[in-house]
Amino acid sequence: MKAMVLAAGLGTRLRPLTNDRPKALVELNGRTLLQITLERLKSFGILEVIVNAHHFAGSLIDYLAANANFGIKIAISREDVLLDTGGGLKQAAWFFKDSNEPFILHNVDVISNIDFTRMLAFHNSNSALATLAVQPRDSSRYLLFDYDNELVGRRIKNSLPEIARPSEHLHPFAFCGIHIISPRLLNLITEEGIFSIIPPYLRLSAAGERIVAFRADEYYWRDLGTPEHLAQAEREQRNL
Repeated sequence: MKAMVLAAGLGTRLRPLTNDRPKALVELNGRTLLQITLERLKSFGILEVIVNAHHFAGSLIDYLAANANFGIKIAISREDVLLDTGGGLKQAAWFFKDSNEPFILHNVDVISNIDFTRMLAFHNSNSALATLAVQPRDSSRYLLFDYDNELVGRRIKNSLPEIARPSEHLHPFAFCGIHIISPRLLNLITEEGIFSIIPPYLRLSAAGERIVAFRADEYYWRDLGTPEHLAQAEREQRNL
């Protein structure tokens, strides 16, 4: 199994910590966010990873080289402009095209103890095109799922929901920034340039593809995208 770590963002919410480094190299209790993510993937037997890079990309590349890639085979997808999650995955698609196995797409600025083995089993048992880890928590952005845990829309802040597939029941969940994706998706992404992965998910859901929710209610998860959230995670990690 392979993985992609999304690490190219500017980390604007983490300023001033990202004034001189990429957000992937911000530290949590003495380990960088990138190290935490890579070591977690490695603990599940994932030894081939591609990392996208843009903001202070050279620093990220030098850091990996100085740490022998943490014992993982790592490729870099360098983005001259930020491509967002969908555009970033599309540029890195070559890394997954020689395999029929699902792969993990993981934001660098989240931490969790979600069981990837269980999530993969759920993905396979549902014959899903993509499986998204979600939780029932407060958020300004919700993905909407039906009774069968299939993606049918989204709602941003207090706006009206965007519905891709009509459903009598819309269950809002907050996305955890962790996906398991079947490589078949890569040939179905027709969007170009800079784009989020969510619009392709919604478009493909409307076409009848299975984009499903993996309920991660029982697992620890924390966004690390702001100094306040980082400090909170530091306290929580010390108490684990």
